[in-house]
Amino acid sequence: MSSSSAARRIQTLAGWRISGLESWLAEERHQLPLFIPVFLGAGILSWFAIAGPGGWTAAICLALAFAMAGLLADGLIRLSVMAAGILFALGVALVWFHAGRVSAPVLDDSRFGVQLIGDVIAVERLPARERTRLLIAPDDDFPAGMRIRMSLRGDAPDGIGPGARVAMKATVSPPPGPSVPGGYHFARRAWFEGIGATGYALGGIEVVTPAPPPGGLSARLAELRANMTQRLQDGVGGRAGGVAAALVTGDRGGIQPEVSEAMRDSGLAHLIAISGLHIGVVVGGTLWLVRRALTLWPWFALRYDARLAAALVAALMGVAYTLIAGASVPTVRACIAVLIVLVGLSIGREAISLRLVAAGATAILIWRPDYVLSPSFQLSFAAVTGIVALYQSPWGRRWSAPDADRRWPAKMARGALALVLTGIVAEIAIGPIALFHFNQMGLYGAGANLIAIPLTSFVIIPLLMMSVLTGPFGLSAGPDRALGWTLDRLIDLAEATSALPGAVAMLPAMTGLAMVLIVAGGLWTALWQGRRRWFGVLPAGIGIVSALLTPRPDLLVSPDGTHLAIIDGSRIAMLRPRVGDYLQDMWGGAAGVRTHERMEERADTDCSRDACQVRLARGGRDWNILATRSRNLIGRAEFETACRRNDIVVSARRLPDWCRPRWLRLGRAELERLGAVSIDLKAGAIRSAAAEDGAHPWSRRTASDKGETGS
Repeated sequence: MSSSSAARRIQTLAGWRISGLESWLAEERHQLPLFIPVFLGAGILSWFAIAGPGGWTAAICLALAFAMAGLLADGLIRLSVMAAGILFALGVALVWFHAGRVSAPVLDDSRFGVQLIGDVIAVERLPARERTRLLIAPDDDFPAGMRIRMSLRGDAPDGIGPGARVAMKATVSPPPGPSVPGGYHFARRAWFEGIGATGYALGGIEVVTPAPPPGGLSARLAELRANMTQRLQDGVGGRAGGVAAALVTGDRGGIQPEVSEAMRDSGLAHLIAISGLHIGVVVGGTLWLVRRALTLWPWFALRYDARLAAALVAALMGVAYTLIAGASVPTVRACIAVLIVLVGLSIGREAISLRLVAAGATAILIWRPDYVLSPSFQLSFAAVTGIVALYQSPWGRRWSAPDADRRWPAKMARGALALVLTGIVAEIAIGPIALFHFNQMGLYGAGANLIAIPLTSFVIIPLLMMSVLTGPFGLSAGPDRALGWTLDRLIDLAEATSALPGAVAMLPAMTGLAMVLIVAGGLWTALWQGRRRWFGVLPAGIGIVSALLTPRPDLLVSPDGTHLAIIDGSRIAMLRPRVGDYLQDMWGGAAGVRTHERMEERADTDCSRDACQVRLARGGRDWNILATRSRNLIGRAEFETACRRNDIVVSARRLPDWCRPRWLRLGRAELERLGAVSIDLKAGAIRSAAAEDGAHPWSRRTASDKGETGS
C-alpha cells in the first residue's frame, strides 16, 4: 500500500470519527450545559492537587492551549473543547484568587501562658461537649488582623457575645494540619475562614466590656439563632433537644457524640444536616398551605394568581429558613435550587432538572470555590444529581409517568417502590464519597431511610415549625413534648440500625486517583442520556476496585512525634497509653480499623517507660522500629547503639546528628518539616502531609521555610 493511500485511509477514518463525535454531541446538546460546574470544579480541584504557583500557571496555560486547539474543529466540537478548556483555566484562577483574597495573618509559633485580650467576634456553644468556642480579634500583642479561635470549658460567662471585650491567660498555636496525610485538614479550612490561630483558656475568663445589644442584621440574626438554639435544646430536652436545634438553626453543638455516631453509622446523618430535604419540606408545606388558603378566599382567587402568590410566600420562607440556619453550603445550595423550582412552577415550566442542580453548583463554586473539598458539598450534590438523573433518564421518565387509570393500591405500591429506589440510588451516589472522607459507610442506610425520611418530612419538621411558631408565646410545651418523643424514636432507629451485624463498612483511606475515577465515571453516567453513558461504568469500576485494594499503612506518626501507631490486620496499636479520642478516630479511619490496643500488649514489642522497640515482618523482611515515649534522656552510648541497630527511629524530641538509623529518622526537626507521616513498609513508601500541601498558603513550607522542599 502506498503512503498516499494510507494517508487517505487515515484521513477518512479520522473524518468518520469526527463526524460521529459531532453527531453524538448534537444528540446530547441539551446535556452540554450540565458540564459547566464539572470542568469549573475540575480546575479548582487541580489547584489544590498541584504543588505550587509554577504548576498552577502551567495548568492555566495548558487549559487555554486546549481551548485554542478547539479552533481547529467546527460546530459543537469546537464549542465543547473551547468551553472545557476555558472553564478549567477559570477554575484554577478563581480559587487561586480567592485564596489570596481571604489571606489573613497566621501565628508562627505556639505561645504558652500568654495574656490574651481582645474583642469577641462570634460565640459557638457546644453543650454536648461541655465547651464553648470564641472567635476573638486580639490586641497588639498579635499581628494586626489576626483572628483566634479559643476553646473554653463549660458555658461562657454572662456578658460574652459578639462585641464583648475579654481577657484571659491562654495557650495559642498555629492552626494544626492533618493528623494523618490526606485526613481532615483544619489548617486549610482555617485559612479560608480567616482563622490565624487556635487555643484554649487557662483558668477563668474576665469580661472587660459586656457585649452590646445587637446592631446590624447579621448580629440580630446571630442572636435570634442563638436564642432559638438554646430554647429548643432546653424545651425539647435530652438527646432530642440537640437534634431539634440542629434541624432548625444548623447548630450541632448540642448533639451528643454517641447520637452523631449512630446517625452516621445508620446512614441517617443527612437528616441532621439542613439540606434539600428540610428546605423542600418547609417551602413545599408553605406553598401548599398558602395556595390552599388563597383558593378558599373567593375575593383573592377571582382577582389574583394564587399559585404565584403562594410561590412568593414560600420563597420568602425558604430564604428566612436559610438565614436562620446559618447559610451553610447545603442550605444555600438547597435554597438556590428551591428558588429556581418556584420560578419554574410560577411560569409553568419543568423546574426540577439537572440544569437546576448544575446552576446551584456553579453559583456556589463561584462564590466559595474552596467548598469543592467540603464533604457536605460533595455529598449533597452527589445525592441530588443521582436522584434527578434517575428520574430524568428515559427509563425513569417512563417508570414515573402518571397513570390516571391506576388504582390507589397500585399507586401506593409504586410510591413505596420509588422511595426504596430513590434511597438505593442516593446510597450508591454518596457511598464512595463517605468512604473517601470518613473511611466508613452505613450499609443499611436505604432501609433506615425508608422509615426515617417520611417520619422527618411528615411528622418531625411540621412539629418543629409548630414549636418555633408557638415558642415566643410560651405555648410550645405540647409540640415540644411530641417533638421530643418523635426524635427519640428516630434516634432509636439509628441506634438499632447501627447495631446490626455488618452495619458499617470500613476501608483504609482510598487514594485521590481512585476517587477521581469513581466521580468521573459517575458523572459521565448521570449527565449523558444515550447509550454511551454506560461507558462511565468502566472508570467507576476501576476506581472502586482500586479503593477496595488500597493497602493499609503499616505505621502512622503524629505531626509532633508524640504518638505512633502500628497497624496490623484489623488492629491498631498505640505507642502511648493515653491517646485522645480525636486522634484514635482519625487513625482508625485512615487504617480502616476500629479495634485499638496498647503497644506493650503485642508479642513483637518490648516497651519500657521511656521507649518501645518493635519488630515487624513486612515485605519479606524484618523491620526494627524504635520510638521514645517519655521526656527522660537516654544515655548517648545506649541510644547511639540503638539508633544504628534500628531501621526507623521516632521521637517527639530533637534527635542528635549521631542518631543514624538504617532507613528513616523522624525527630522533632524532621516532623516540623514533614507534618504527619504514614509509612508503607511493604512498598518502602513514605507519605507526608507537608509534601501533599506543597506551597499552598496554609502549608508548613510556605509558613516557615519557603526555600526548602516539603518532603
